Parts: sequence; structure tokens; C-alpha cells
Amino acid sequence: MKDLTTYILTNKGKGISKWLHYPTIYEKHFSRFIGKKITMWEIGVDKGGSLQMWKDYFGDRATIVGLDIVPEYKNYKYEDSKIQIRIGDQADTAYLQDVIDEFGVPDILLDDGGHTMDQMNITFDYVYPKMKLGGIYMVEDTHTCYWEEFDGGINNPKTFTNRCKDFIDLINAHHTRGVIEPNEFTNTTFSMHIYDSVVCFEKDEIPQRECPMIGLWDRNSLITAGHLGVE
Repeated sequence: MKDLTTYILTNKGKGISKWLHYPTIYEKHFSRFIGKKITMWEIGVDKGGSLQMWKDYFGDRATIVGLDIVPEYKNYKYEDSKIQIRIGDQADTAYLQDVIDEFGVPDILLDDGGHTMDQMNITFDYVYPKMKLGGIYMVEDTHTCYWEEFDGGINNPKTFTNRCKDFIDLINAHHTRGVIEPNEFTNTTFSMHIYDSVVCFEKDEIPQRECPMIGLWDRNSLITAGHLGVE
């Protein structure tokens, strides 16, 4: 398998349209799934080429499910029966549940769908809590969070980007001294990665929140490290 940048730039099959800094992000987060039995959802089928790309990238054991609202896309044909397309609105939770019932909760979800704030938010709020530990949830083209035609806006608290600022606080809720109550997101989100136009969530067990004092420490060092308050 070629690296994803080369794959995209030399593609002669069904069309693929991706920003050229995305493949580096994909490989950083997705490479550990190569060769494993996984289910990946890509929301946003477009010309259909990226579904084939993901199948070639992850290998024979992977099931790739494309979700899109355009009825005609269901007519795309693939040689591999493990590439499937299901038609519906990603902002319709009944549709999302139907896909879960058929294929299971995804190990990887890549949201390259309609890019409106309702679509991003509803899909995330419904699917992410259901994902298993070890899963990846990635939202791309988040630049639409700044565009009014997608219900975005830099000061709009409902945009997915602004919600991500709140998610950062939730990850650190245990350190807010009771101001923010830890929740399921806090306890199952190992990390968030923020890139130009991409946000990636790694869902996994959280290590113990402890900072053991190993070796010899003097009081000034403890204060500098943030382990003791200044009297």
C-alpha cells in the first residue's frame, strides 16, 4: 500500500478530494488499525474513491461503511463486499442507529459529511458515547465552523469548534476544584488533537491521575512542581 498522500495524488479510480495535509493526520491516528478487523464509517461519500482508499489502506479484514444523504450514491459498485454505502441524514439519530444495528459501532468514524453545525454536533453526541475504548472519532473540514452558510461563526457557541474548547475543559475537569463536574467524556477521552480543519478524539482508558514523588525532593522543588501551595 502506498502512503496516503501518494495514493491520493496518483489515484485513477473513483474520485477523491482531500486537503493535502490530511493524509499525514490520518496516518498518525489510523496506522495502528492496519490489518485489524475493524469497522470504519466515513460520513460523506462524494465520488466514492475514499471508501476504496480506506479498504486498500486497512486491508482485507476491515469493513468500510460510507454514509451519505445523496440517494444516487447507493448505486456505486465495488468489487469488495466489505465496502458498503447506506443512505440517510447524519443528523437523523434513527438513521445512525440503523447503521449501528447493521454494522456495529465503528472503531473509526471520519466525519466528512455535510459540515453544518447540526450535522457535526448531532452525529458526535449520538455516536461518540457509544464507541468502544480504543476508538478514533475524527471530524474534518471544521473550517466551516467559521462560515455563516454552515451555521458557523467565530463567536457562535454552538459551533463544533467552540464546543471543542469546552471539551478541553471537560478533559481537565478533575483539576477545576469542583467548578466543572467530570462526566463520561472526561473519563473515556484519552486525548484530543486539534489541527488546521481537523479535530481527532482518541477514546481510551485514562491512566491513574496520580503524581507520585519519586526520589529526593526539597520543599522548594515541590512548590515549583506545583505539588505544594505557598504558605
